[in-house]
Amino acid sequence: MDFGQRYFDMFGREAAEGIPFYMTYPMRNSFLDEAEYERDCRRLQGMYPEDAQKIQVLAERECDKMEYEGSMMFDEYPDRLLFRMMCRNIYRELREDDGETTQVPDRNDLFLQLIEVMLAQEMYRRRCRYRRCRRWY
Repeated sequence: MDFGQRYFDMFGREAAEGIPFYMTYPMRNSFLDEAEYERDCRRLQGMYPEDAQKIQVLAERECDKMEYEGSMMFDEYPDRLLFRMMCRNIYRELREDDGETTQVPDRNDLFLQLIEVMLAQEMYRRRCRYRRCRRWY
């Protein structure tokens, strides 16, 4: 039995004839959902401490460089070496802004670990947006 027949049986003839075609299969507006996700993310990022906001800006800049079709950022298994190089670039840039001498960071440095977490989160957010939106382009 097709959908139209079931609808007719449940609600009567006038209900089946009165529905426009576009309402039979309602589609959610994904672009508005995506904009709401982005606004919510920005609201929460606004509550970050000052140092974390600096890291966030640099993490977004690094991800902007990597956001193109075929990028390692969108691979199923991103390259760990390139990811760590991106983190060290952010680390060096932050240390140079503070006027400190740049050195190779220790893997146990909590500041470097925070950078890694925030960069991974930014990459995850962009990967999710890419998966949700690419089917509409």
